Amino acid sequence: MQITVIEYVLSCLDDLGIDDVFGVAGDYAFPIEDAVCNSNTMRWIGNCNELNAAYAADGYARVKGAAALSTTFGVGELSAMNGVAGAYAENLPIFHLVGMPASTAQENKKLVHHTLGNGQFDIFYKMSQNVVCAHAIMTPGNCIEETKRLIAYALKERKPVYMGFPSDYAVSPVKEQTTTKAVTFLESDPATLEKAVKKIVEKLTNSKTACVMPGILSARLGFATEVQAIIDQSNLPYTTMFMDKSVLSEANPQYIGMYNGHLLNKTVQEYVEHCDCILGIGAMLTDFNTGSFTAQIPNERYINIMPDHVKIGLAVYHNIYMKDVLAKLKDSLPKFSMNAPKATGLGEPVSGKDGKITAEYFYARLEKMFKKDDIIFAETGNSSMGLGFAHLPENAKIYNQTLWGSIGWATPAAFGAAVAEPNRRVILITGEGSHQLTAQEISQFARFGLKPIVIVLNNDGYLIERLLCNDPETYYNNLAQWNYSELPKALGCNDWECKQVTNCQELDAAIQQAEQSEHASYIEVKTDRYAASELGEKMKESKDTLY
Repeated sequence: MQITVIEYVLSCLDDLGIDDVFGVAGDYAFPIEDAVCNSNTMRWIGNCNELNAAYAADGYARVKGAAALSTTFGVGELSAMNGVAGAYAENLPIFHLVGMPASTAQENKKLVHHTLGNGQFDIFYKMSQNVVCAHAIMTPGNCIEETKRLIAYALKERKPVYMGFPSDYAVSPVKEQTTTKAVTFLESDPATLEKAVKKIVEKLTNSKTACVMPGILSARLGFATEVQAIIDQSNLPYTTMFMDKSVLSEANPQYIGMYNGHLLNKTVQEYVEHCDCILGIGAMLTDFNTGSFTAQIPNERYINIMPDHVKIGLAVYHNIYMKDVLAKLKDSLPKFSMNAPKATGLGEPVSGKDGKITAEYFYARLEKMFKKDDIIFAETGNSSMGLGFAHLPENAKIYNQTLWGSIGWATPAAFGAAVAEPNRRVILITGEGSHQLTAQEISQFARFGLKPIVIVLNNDGYLIERLLCNDPETYYNNLAQWNYSELPKALGCNDWECKQVTNCQELDAAIQQAEQSEHASYIEVKTDRYAASELGEKMKESKDTLY
């Protein structure tokens, strides 16, 4: 029997190591879902809604390199689009498989459900094209060539792609193509590559002080090992910005801590900004990365190796690619000896009066909890800001959605990561405001036998918004009051360890119990309304540079 269009696509995704497909059941997508469920190697991961499914695919892609998402036409794909856009912004390859009405219905402009009732079937396809790097409507005739093309672009650009499947085409046999157009990408220009690398080496060797600034793009493109090899070879110290935290292990002795402009960590700020040369590798100078644009890195001392070009001062070297630059640089750099600072953490937890849980206690206590190889998801806002300057153990990874910053992302993203790495410890830290958007996805952890540690910070409203808006007590920063610690049981998490804690002693005991338990844990941490992280307070002071 011949392989069908959807079977062919899924087999190719399986070859990439994508074992799971996230999504929500929908009638136009039945052929996709049936093929996944009938597969011997892939698994259907049904989510509570399409947005959560997209966030879960985002989390899966962060730890596994790529992910698959399936939604139905119109209502499903539009619900997922915010999550897909976040993956686009943050360079995560997600294969978005969209079930569409049958080709005959589209050709005859039938007025079918999940449409706008105007006979137009390409509206949502066109809408998606701004948040994917490549797209196609899959047919029996183009299936082989387009699948190869879309995979090539997703992996090269590290961004989502859109694959539309008319329901009749999805189950039709693939037509063998006698000839297929090979997907080719430009290669580095040898002369420009030689010139740029020579200039980088020259600037570094002529510098009395220097550092490396590994960026998120180097990790997304899969070059973390190559960047680490350059640091090991050269002995150069390295720092990271907020979005780039833990792209390399923070246990390495060459790591000096996080650079966040002039907001925090003055020791690192002074070292970085006084370096004769700063070598960025895929670093993005965004608002949060630069400490609300307070970073002061002179152009003449800054180099940045980007995916398809290198910037050295004001000069830009085009048509050279990161992989080639890193390979050549590793073999060209001498050994350096720099007197750089050593990374420090958050120190000892300091409780408030009468054992009250302060921000100083909370985040420092979490830092002590982290272990080698942990996967940590920190939600946008104070949850991630409070942990930005924590010093992580060997190969522990912390993820936050710094650039896109869609609140509610962390809960389903942590679920996606746990699906991808079920044998590693997954820790989720989220504020209750963000948690309310996607809390139902907690049920999926239990459904698939996953055992995270979930910590929900309940400070009675949107704290980061209170810090940044003109009137912190304005009504739109208030939230409905939930009994958070009772949520898991209502959502089917029957054997979870669930606690509400209101003081440091209770928090410490709950963490110790979570670490010893054979079950998942859910800890609601109640604090004062304005128990903000130090970085959150600094963001408040600098808000005029952002808005």
